[in-house]
Amino acid sequence: MSVRAALALLIAGTTWRRGVFLLLGGVLALPYGLLVVIFAQLLADSAIPRPLVYALLVIAVLIAVVPLLLDGSRELEIAAARALLGVDLPEPAPGHRGDRETRVRSALWISTHLIVGALVMFALISALPMALAFIAQQFGIGAEMTSRERFGPLHGWDSGWITLTGVALLVGLGYAVAGLGALAVSMAPVLLGPAQAERIAALEARATRLAERNRLARELHDSVGHALTVATLQAGAARQLLDTDPEFARRALAAIEEVGRTAMDELDHVLGLLRETGGRPAAAAPQRTLADLDRLVTDTRAAGLTVHAHRVGDPARLPAAVSREGYRIVQEGLTNAARYGHGPVTLRLDLRPDALELELVNAMRHPDRADTGRSGRGLDGMRERVLLLGGQLTVGPDGDRWLIRARLPYQETR
Repeated sequence: MSVRAALALLIAGTTWRRGVFLLLGGVLALPYGLLVVIFAQLLADSAIPRPLVYALLVIAVLIAVVPLLLDGSRELEIAAARALLGVDLPEPAPGHRGDRETRVRSALWISTHLIVGALVMFALISALPMALAFIAQQFGIGAEMTSRERFGPLHGWDSGWITLTGVALLVGLGYAVAGLGALAVSMAPVLLGPAQAERIAALEARATRLAERNRLARELHDSVGHALTVATLQAGAARQLLDTDPEFARRALAAIEEVGRTAMDELDHVLGLLRETGGRPAAAAPQRTLADLDRLVTDTRAAGLTVHAHRVGDPARLPAAVSREGYRIVQEGLTNAARYGHGPVTLRLDLRPDALELELVNAMRHPDRADTGRSGRGLDGMRERVLLLGGQLTVGPDGDRWLIRARLPYQETR
């Protein structure tokens, strides 16, 4: 290491911040030091009964140990380590109580922080003034005081050696703080890092957030994608028949308006879930379910796609999750049929006592290409929906047809 690099270490901002962190431990150690002094005086006073002193000592030790084991103390140390040591420690998992291993590691870190901080504070209080006095006497400041004293092998009149000793004390103190700070940086992840249970809790929370984001992405894709497909088909048909069939064009424009309004409502709902107001999520809007199937089929027919719907059973008795996901699967299937298919769509829904079975079949526009254009986010969303409900999905070409068959199991509510 060059001289410039060595000096840069002493004046670096990280060294000063780490020094503040160590001094923070010394400040927190002051009450413990006060207790030690008090009980030393009590034990030295023979007039005070020993059993009483020992009983008070046991109580004081218990009170002093409790803060070392609290989760809040660990959280404060983590915050201080992140701000002053620059250690990238994850936040403790909300609502997760620390286990025995975590508490022991935290208590070891806090006690070490207090002890080392007390030593650094003592060194600053004792060695720093002495070093400054040694250096100042070189310039005639306080020389009459140091010239009459003896400092180990040095006499007070050895001003040169005393000045060098003062400089060495300052430099040594600076390197000691830098070294202890670096050691704290390396040990913080070991003693304050998350335990295995916290890592698992953090992974579960992250998986929950990702699942929610994927769910919202599916909602946006299915609802807005369907609306755009229907609106595009309606607009194309209206443009072609505007001169020959104005009445059809007016109906198409009305259908576009209705579909657009519905898509805006659903878009506003999803954005409301993503946006937090006052720390609380926005209120959830009603979700489309298979009870809205007739309206979905009507809108699709209005876009020019022939749909033959066959339903067995009452969707009202379906669990809300199954009815909602079943609606989205049908919606995505009809959207794909309108975009890529050819000819009418046959839709069958069979509400069995233990499962919802649905099937969509339509002719493919280009059977030789196997409609590879359909293998996008929509089909991935279908698979995710079916997987979350523990069901089965079959989707793909079946001869010259495109087939979607899903089975969503459930337990019938009574």
